[in-house]
Amino acid sequence: MTRVGFRWLERGSCRHPEVMTISGGSLCAADFPALVGVIEHSSRGIFLFDTGYDPAFEEATRPFPERFYRWTTPVTISQDQDWLTWLRAHDIDADAIAGTVISHFHGDHVAGMRNLADKPIYCARAGLEELRKPGRIGRVRQGLLPALVPERADAQAHFFEDAASRTLPNAFAPFAEGRDLLGDGSMIAVELPGHCAGHWGLAFTTQDGQPVLLAADAVWSGRSITENRPPPRITTALLGNTKSYRATLNLLSAAAANNGELAILPSHCRASAKAFSGQDGG
Repeated sequence: MTRVGFRWLERGSCRHPEVMTISGGSLCAADFPALVGVIEHSSRGIFLFDTGYDPAFEEATRPFPERFYRWTTPVTISQDQDWLTWLRAHDIDADAIAGTVISHFHGDHVAGMRNLADKPIYCARAGLEELRKPGRIGRVRQGLLPALVPERADAQAHFFEDAASRTLPNAFAPFAEGRDLLGDGSMIAVELPGHCAGHWGLAFTTQDGQPVLLAADAVWSGRSITENRPPPRITTALLGNTKSYRATLNLLSAAAANNGELAILPSHCRASAKAFSGQDGG
């Protein structure tokens, strides 16, 4: 695999009762950061993996029924999460951003897309089609806010399903193959079904040789992987498919157990992010 630079950065957060994210969890609310991958390709530029929260989320959840999303998932978006402020704080050149990889279209992963709608996006066709379906109440129930993704972005979409298949290195086993987004093995999209329609992760190797699998919302915490503890059925059935979700979790647990060097990074796990920090500038 072509190696890439990588940083795993926080952009906003939300709060949920922990028990909704892992079986046997606490009834108390826990803080879940929204993490954004900054992937630096040596010749193609910077690619973002998701966008985290953005002030656009507050605008999109102002009317009803979209406001129910904000009520059920209280969000913290500080002033330093403003797009240009956040980029400057992390020394990211906006002009160097070559595209965005969207794991799935839930609001906490695409809230910043208004800033990137004119650049290529890499996503699942199934996820984008679900986002554009009619029915505001149904979309809110599924965590989808179409206003966050300007329709002009659709013309920039490169679909995972259309990319060439590529065999993954043994470091990612039992995950065996994915879709080669740039054609050089630098970023391999890996389907992680169950959380919602069109949910994918991303596999790559850092400049230091660290194999990384960005797991998006296949789990909410690293504990779910190491202890093989899924969320309760009420959570997985509400958003996606429980059987598929648990099959994906089994694969992640096997990958973690079998590959000591592999870093599996869920999009909302601060503990996993801290454990990875210091690796390749993460």
